[in-house]
Amino acid sequence: MGDASNITFITLDGFVELHKYRYLCFVIMFTAYVLIISCNSTIVCLIVIHRNLHEPMYIFIAALLANSVLFSTNIYPKMLIDFLSEKQVISSSLCSFQGFIYYTLAGSEFLLLAAMAYDRYVSICKPLQYPTIMRKRRVNIFLVLAWITPACELTLSGAINAERKLCNFTLKGIFCTNLVYKLQCVISGAQFIYGAAVLVIISLFPTLFILFTYIRILIISYRSCKTVRRKAAQTCLPHLLALINFSCFFTYDVITGRMETDITETVHLVITLQMILYHPLLNPIIYGVKMKEIYKHIKRLFCQVKSQ
Repeated sequence: MGDASNITFITLDGFVELHKYRYLCFVIMFTAYVLIISCNSTIVCLIVIHRNLHEPMYIFIAALLANSVLFSTNIYPKMLIDFLSEKQVISSSLCSFQGFIYYTLAGSEFLLLAAMAYDRYVSICKPLQYPTIMRKRRVNIFLVLAWITPACELTLSGAINAERKLCNFTLKGIFCTNLVYKLQCVISGAQFIYGAAVLVIISLFPTLFILFTYIRILIISYRSCKTVRRKAAQTCLPHLLALINFSCFFTYDVITGRMETDITETVHLVITLQMILYHPLLNPIIYGVKMKEIYKHIKRLFCQVKSQ
């Protein structure tokens, strides 16, 4: 539908039973958003402040947590407004922008996890060469590529989608994802192939690379002493947990967006809320508790707060 200014609006139809629980949902999700910002930002600040955490592994963790803050900020403010609104609508241009940021940051997540896997591989399998290989310049290149590559690939896809005419204006979701494809009158073969190629590059390839490096780490650590095995477990387990958690939710998002499913609206809403709730909160818990050096600084910080 359009208004006098010829702006097309899309109705977000994923807020099922909202009128009954809107205030409860708002309080829960607002609290979650505050926790996400606080927990992730705290660890990022600790890594920035303390020089002993200025190592590639912790820099990648800081980038990953900052990515979670941006990921949540792309979704939560608009969603919180919708919880309290009578009508949940979004302009088509803003919807396209939200979807672009959503998948750009999702792609960055996979690439950052791949960079972390490479860092752990070099640290454990080539410890003598680690200072030479993982120099500051190379770390910076990895960070830039992790954020720039998905953005460049999705810019073309976004430009193609912007030219597509919409025949349906009701989106079966609570924010804009690739469900927007189902609103288009026609989806060309070239558009579908390019979208699949982007998906493979920003998600499948990094995931396969991560699995390959961790298999190599597992083989090397199995043949090595107990100290190496303990180091591998302490540093690689958090990364694997983060990868498994994010991959499961991202796979669900792709399946529901690209294929016809029999999932009810209520189930889809619950899973979507879990996707934007668990992952950004799980990352700081994983890295804050499992990473020994970060955990030390968190304990020291809380002790200082209590003593004041």
